[in-house]
Amino acid sequence: MRARVLAPVMALALTATAFAAPALAGKPRQKAYAPAATATIHPGVQTRTPSGQCTANFVFTDGTSTYLGQAAHCSGTGEATSTNGCTSGSLPEGTLVRIQGASQPGVMVYNSWIRMQKAGESDPNACDYNDFALVRIDPADVSKTNPSVPFFGGPTGLSSAPIGLGQKVVSYGNSSLRFGLSPLSPKFGRSLGTSDGGWNHTVYTATPGIPGDSGSGFLDASGRAFGTLSTVAIAPLTGSNGVSDLSRELAYAQSHGLPRLTLVNGTEAFNGRL
Repeated sequence: MRARVLAPVMALALTATAFAAPALAGKPRQKAYAPAATATIHPGVQTRTPSGQCTANFVFTDGTSTYLGQAAHCSGTGEATSTNGCTSGSLPEGTLVRIQGASQPGVMVYNSWIRMQKAGESDPNACDYNDFALVRIDPADVSKTNPSVPFFGGPTGLSSAPIGLGQKVVSYGNSSLRFGLSPLSPKFGRSLGTSDGGWNHTVYTATPGIPGDSGSGFLDASGRAFGTLSTVAIAPLTGSNGVSDLSRELAYAQSHGLPRLTLVNGTEAFNGRL
């Protein structure tokens, strides 16, 4: 396993072999999104590539297309412990991705692992924690999409500040390993601190993230999007998770091929049920 400080970690994609079956945030530009109550595509839905199953984090746009975010390692071709994005293999950009609630497959058009390797990235923190991919939603399914996080509402914007020790955080997603038990989808937790040059936030939630939850989005106490679920760790707390910093992941995407990419704010107010 790769060591991050003293914490052995493992990527959280539910693999096909294990389960067969400068950063900106803003409002969408004249997109016809579905009402939150009826949308079938939203943060927290399951995404499946040929190599694994993950959970979508947030909705993004570049003013032309609409995207779902997922973890880069969801298309990884190595072992679950192969989590260094500068050396680990991935299925190519252009890979079709099945999206829960969509009538057509999406297309993975950006993968941070692939872009870092092409750029010859040498920052070890980026290599370890830049774990972000974008799946373009088919135009036929954009009208079925809403950017609001179920249960919590938001996101209200993008956070680029460190998440302090003990700060409350929330997430939404439900791996198929939980057998569809919807009460387990909302997750409440606390930050265990920010590290690795701001690239990593360690969190503990009830329930902790498990394989299949990879990529899930995290919100701070104000409803701002701050991270995407990447790994499970043994230390500093058994069952804690590594959450990659979304502001840095988004900035990297903007400087490596998607300059107009923005986070889409939710249409539903953040309800603060913390």
